[in-house]
Amino acid sequence: MAEKAAASDVARGGWSETRTCVVLGGRGFIGRTLVNRLLRLGGWIVRVADSSSHSLLLDTSSGLDSLLSDAISSGQATFCHVDVLDTSQIVKVTTGADVVFYMEPTDLDTHDFSNCYVIIVQGAKNVINACQESKVKRLVYNSSADVVFDGSQDILNGDESFAYPGKFKDMTVDLKFQAEGLIRLANNIGGLQTCVLRPSNVFGPGETQFVPLLANLAKFGLAKFITGSGGNMSDFTYVENVAHAHICAAETMDSWVVSVAGKAFFITNLEPIMFWEFISLILEGLGYQRPFIKVPTWMVSYVVILSQYIHDKLGYRMYKYSVSPHYIVQLASRNRTFDCSAAQKHLGYSLVVSLEDGIKSTVASFSHLSKYSSFMRFGNFDEQSKAEKLLGSGIVADVLLWRDERRTFMCFLILALAFYWFFFCGKTFTSSAAQLLLLVTAILYGYGILASDM
Repeated sequence: MAEKAAASDVARGGWSETRTCVVLGGRGFIGRTLVNRLLRLGGWIVRVADSSSHSLLLDTSSGLDSLLSDAISSGQATFCHVDVLDTSQIVKVTTGADVVFYMEPTDLDTHDFSNCYVIIVQGAKNVINACQESKVKRLVYNSSADVVFDGSQDILNGDESFAYPGKFKDMTVDLKFQAEGLIRLANNIGGLQTCVLRPSNVFGPGETQFVPLLANLAKFGLAKFITGSGGNMSDFTYVENVAHAHICAAETMDSWVVSVAGKAFFITNLEPIMFWEFISLILEGLGYQRPFIKVPTWMVSYVVILSQYIHDKLGYRMYKYSVSPHYIVQLASRNRTFDCSAAQKHLGYSLVVSLEDGIKSTVASFSHLSKYSSFMRFGNFDEQSKAEKLLGSGIVADVLLWRDERRTFMCFLILALAFYWFFFCGKTFTSSAAQLLLLVTAILYGYGILASDM
């Protein structure tokens, strides 16, 4: 597969001389895969730039890091720490480069708006200014299909003409939209050509948010629920295909400037799939049960709002991911598919890894998160646990041991509402009882004055 993919990239480019490129964010999820692909192709001198650490820490047991280690030893690759808030550092690493691939960090603290703004938006401005100053000819920016999705409506086979939402509910998506606009507006200014790629739901080995989140939910028994009807379609993109698209964009910009430079292109695996079927394939591959209990979207939204409110009141952070739980609920309940014909026509983009093969390799890379990789593999599941022996087989046991998931979920919701009512609204049992009696009295009074025929 790797040899076939590499040949596809080379055939698209038609280059004979060695080129120099910079991968800003080269130690991130997509950046590492792109660096690995460039090194496998040959004909590239790769400068890996990242702000995550001042020194390069390589895991030689990993295929990606092993290849990079060999490339650094041979002089095909170099590494340097670059802070995107320091334009002089960017200028230094990009001087003499033919192409800059830019991917900002994905592990941002979404509770800190100021930090997210300067990294995403100001960082994009600095990269543009630095590329113009160092006379870089091509800049390829990794955006996201999220910039046209606000969760308020379905997107079915949306193309690049799809209108931007007026307002984003997720802060990081809003900021990425601003950064994308800056990159596109910078095209043909100071001799710089720019191109924006919008991959949809990127997954693959080394991903640090989506699959780990699923595994954590599954370990706590929360991955059994389907938000909404469960029939909504989505586009997912394997990370190797995203890396391939970046190289196609860089090579095509040198040949067909008019049709590529300054434009944005959706990138997918060209294989739309039901969102919950994709989730089920990942969970089943990790040894967990596929989701089967359908819960109304409005109910899940209220639970998320309540949980976030409680965590905020207690001073705990509910999540550490780059998107909010509200956005995840919208993503899980809406149709969201895109038309990639523009990328195929103008970039020469095509699949190098199918969706099926991508899911298999992703599951294999996360074997340490599987159901049988942790303490569960040491247990004897043929023997009843102490909890089962103590609780028996009554209603309480069914609720506490998740034997009846619907009843357990309803009990959790009732307890959460009771917790909110008594601890955060300042209500006491006496005041709550008085309000309940007042409500009952009002209802009885209304019922008493109604006509008998009603």
